[in-house]
Amino acid sequence: MKQELFIESLINLLLPLGLIFGLVLLLSLNVGAGAPVESAAIPLESWLKLIVGYLAAGAEIAAAIVIGLGIIRGIWEYLHQLLLRSRYHVDATEGIRLKLGRVLALGLEFTVASDILRTAVAPTRQDILNLGAIVLLRTLLNYFLEREIRQGEQRRFNEKSAIAKEA
Repeated sequence: MKQELFIESLINLLLPLGLIFGLVLLLSLNVGAGAPVESAAIPLESWLKLIVGYLAAGAEIAAAIVIGLGIIRGIWEYLHQLLLRSRYHVDATEGIRLKLGRVLALGLEFTVASDILRTAVAPTRQDILNLGAIVLLRTLLNYFLEREIRQGEQRRFNEKSAIAKEA
């Protein structure tokens, strides 16, 4: 049991450090400032870029809608709990925070999908490095967000178990 806890805490420490190190490494790489080469030989590529651009914009719009609606729902639920002055106000606030965290994680996934789509058609080396840095940064944000959600859910579960034992 102690060894499992040690391994888990080691992973919880090394994974974010590795992601941060990778991000710094990617950002420090500088690819030569060569001019992008336009390929007139592949007419389908311009259509593909147009379609993928619209898909990427759609993914960004989806992220904005998901996050925006999550924020509005969170504010609505918080005001509802505040006006009811419930004795479970703190527990309800934690629940609202966890729901908002899930929404933010989903929004981050949509933005990562958008970045991947934008880089999918004829990427340059610099495009790939930029995508790697963006994905690493968002993965790091998502990792900490998911960890916070798991810890919050575990706290809520433990509190509910303690209340059930008292009853």
